[in-house]
Amino acid sequence: MPFDYRTLPIETPSFVIDRALLRRNMRQLADIQARAECRILLAMKGFATWAFFEEMAPYLGGVAVSSTYEARLARETFTTGEVHAYSPAYTAAEVEELTGLADHIVFNSFRQWNTYRQAIAKADRNIEVALRVNPEYSEVRVEIYNPCTIRSRFGIRISDFDGNNLDGITGLHFHTMCQQGADVLVRTLEQVEELFGEYFGQLKWINFGGGHHITRPGYDIDLLCETICDFRKRTGLRVYLEPGEAHVMNTGFLVTQVLDVIENPHSADIAIVDASAAAHMPDVMEMPYTPEVWHGRVFYDDHFDAPLDEFPHKYLLGGKTCLSGDIIGEYGFENELRVGDRLVLTDMAQYTLVKTTMFNGIRHPSIVSVDSDIPGGDMRVIRQYGYEDYKRRLG
Repeated sequence: MPFDYRTLPIETPSFVIDRALLRRNMRQLADIQARAECRILLAMKGFATWAFFEEMAPYLGGVAVSSTYEARLARETFTTGEVHAYSPAYTAAEVEELTGLADHIVFNSFRQWNTYRQAIAKADRNIEVALRVNPEYSEVRVEIYNPCTIRSRFGIRISDFDGNNLDGITGLHFHTMCQQGADVLVRTLEQVEELFGEYFGQLKWINFGGGHHITRPGYDIDLLCETICDFRKRTGLRVYLEPGEAHVMNTGFLVTQVLDVIENPHSADIAIVDASAAAHMPDVMEMPYTPEVWHGRVFYDDHFDAPLDEFPHKYLLGGKTCLSGDIIGEYGFENELRVGDRLVLTDMAQYTLVKTTMFNGIRHPSIVSVDSDIPGGDMRVIRQYGYEDYKRRLG
């Protein structure tokens, strides 16, 4: 553990973002931009905790947004780079607002583009327009995260290009990946080029979308850069990427406290904590995935490197809501858990803070920043939530 987040003088539960780890990721992304001469955008659907944008902005090419609220927040707090907007469908009011906020607007169908092309043309600023395409190829195994299933609502299939032209369109966008490596991009790009390559000569740029696990240990950065450079040389198109996780992967933590330990004669004992999978970590239930837990040192469940049988103490970590399925995961520990122990759940920045709820009215985690490169951590409390925040959401 590079820094003992358990010892911070903070209330629990709290999300902790480590600015030193964030800078590490930003430097890696900036290096890729330089090597591959591409532009990497922060996908705000994955991370929109704007208190960190000032530190992130100098390293990136801009942001990718999916709503007018995200676009407004980007313009107000992400002070450099481009704003790219995409939604499965827009209303007229949204398009009107986006013409004052976005530099690029991506449409999901020819119908939407033809409906709003005049509104784009009347804007008092230059806006580049793109179409999202569906190459009908994806290696994502979890269906709810696969953008290219037969039921997908994302992107235009090649068959729908018949009878349409690309007048006024300067870019294409595809997004087919989720937490995957550069080898998947290579295979996906082959399919995209086979289907849509004939239109590249009419374009200026292409967006390779998200799902690129660039900052994951072992990711093949050389292959990514080679792939982008080769594509640029062959097509002359400017390349964008908009990973949702890579920017903040392994930079965020959720510090929580054990409230009770219940003996269970049928399975592992149950440790109830003051956090919640349902309210604070919804991807634990949606994906599903099991977050790693640090408690003195790293321990693993059966998704990681060591079987639970190797540990003398096993616990099912449960949240404090009244939802029966509010289970964080099953873990092995070398030491017995006791009431008052603090646990640190890892990788809690991406798709966590943006998806939390106030279900059951339980305490919403505070947002805290530290800098593990600075002695003492330079801790700052970014935001605390209280009853009035809960009340305002509901009436």
